[in-house]
Amino acid sequence: MATETTAQHVDPLALEEAGMCVDAHGGAIGMPQLCFDWFPNQMFWLVVTLVVIFLVLSRVALPRIAAILAERQGTITNDIAAAEDLKAKAVAAEAAYNQALADARTEAQAIVAEAKAEIQADLDVAIQKADAEIAAKSAESEKAIAEIRAGALDSVKAVASDTAAELVSVLGGKADSDAVNAAVSDRLKG
Repeated sequence: MATETTAQHVDPLALEEAGMCVDAHGGAIGMPQLCFDWFPNQMFWLVVTLVVIFLVLSRVALPRIAAILAERQGTITNDIAAAEDLKAKAVAAEAAYNQALADARTEAQAIVAEAKAEIQADLDVAIQKADAEIAAKSAESEKAIAEIRAGALDSVKAVASDTAAELVSVLGGKADSDAVNAAVSDRLKG
């Protein structure tokens, strides 16, 4: 390498005068960073470099990073606030939906009750009308049955009178129609 020299080619005093660190044998040191003679110079440039880096970071990079972080924090805060608003709106919408559902159920129950009342009223009217018709037909039927009974009783009396008169004449007697009618009427009464 360029820093490697031997005592045969280069004079160690010339190396020291050139600012190179030399070892006890007069050879150049391989890593000049470790040469104690150069430490003050290296410290100076280290401090200068650190100050420049500090100034660049504090004046340029850190304000940009802080602005980005503040913008992100603002965005997050706004998003959280918007989410809370949307959540509140969703809760309000759910409450309104539940209230509307309860109102609809109440209204439906009222409509059902009203319809039941109307149907019951119509049913009561129809039942009263049917009862009146049944009572009228029942009276007509009872009247017809009474007429049939009266007609049947008259027919039975006539048949019984004719049969009794015929029996008396077959047996060899003479039947008086008034006597036969009176005997049949007594027998029918019990």
